Amino acid sequence: MNNVKRKMMMGLAAALFTMWSVPCHAAEGVFKEVFQDALYGGLTGALVGAAVLAFTHKPGEHLDYMGYGAAGGVLVGAAVGIMSTARSLAEVDHGKVRFAIPTIIPDFQEANSKGQTAYVVNAQLLRGNF
Repeated sequence: MNNVKRKMMMGLAAALFTMWSVPCHAAEGVFKEVFQDALYGGLTGALVGAAVLAFTHKPGEHLDYMGYGAAGGVLVGAAVGIMSTARSLAEVDHGKVRFAIPTIIPDFQEANSKGQTAYVVNAQLLRGNF
């Protein structure tokens, strides 16, 4: 049973490494960025799940950690991709209004002459191209 699991994992790893070198043929723009972020998040999550296996008593019985890590990574990566591509809450582009999640931009600014630093969070609520 362990030999079959080991062969399946080696085959999956070989397939992932060969597919990694093939370029993604997604359209340029928002979808490509969200897809890439989700893909990288899934790969990172699977890697973290595999690293957690090193700390378990019987790693062969907990291979589902990699699947859970990959699933969580895809969700987080897609959320990051969506958040990074949305520029403002409402966008006016050549007469069309679009609504999206605004990009939240954290920033550190010097507040006064005493050298204290203020943590400021900015979000664009309205943007337009005319």
